[in-house]
Amino acid sequence: MKEIEFHTLDEVLDDVVGLKGTPRREALETDFQEFLLGETIKQARKERNLTQEELGAMAGVGRQQVSRIERGENVTFSLFSRLLKALGLSGSVNVAGFGQVTL
Repeated sequence: MKEIEFHTLDEVLDDVVGLKGTPRREALETDFQEFLLGETIKQARKERNLTQEELGAMAGVGRQQVSRIERGENVTFSLFSRLLKALGLSGSVNVAGFGQVTL
C-alpha cells in the first residue's frame, strides 16, 4: 500500500498558484483578504437583521456599495470603517513597523 503524503496549504499554493511574492499569488491573497472583509460585514449585517439598503443608509452610502464590499470588490479602508461603525463594531489593522491602526 502506498503511503499518503500530506502537504501544508502554503506548499499546495506554492505548487498550484505560485510562490509568495509572485504576481499571481499576490493577487490571490489580496482577493481572499477582500473576501474575508466582505464576509465580516455581511455576517454582522445579517446578525442585526439589516438589509443592505438599511446598512447603507446608516453608513451614508448606497446599497450597491454595501453589495460590492460584501462581494469583496473595491474594498477600501474608508468604506470598511464606515460600515463597521454603522454596525457598532470597531477594528484595527496591524501595519508592520508601525503597529496597530484603529479603523
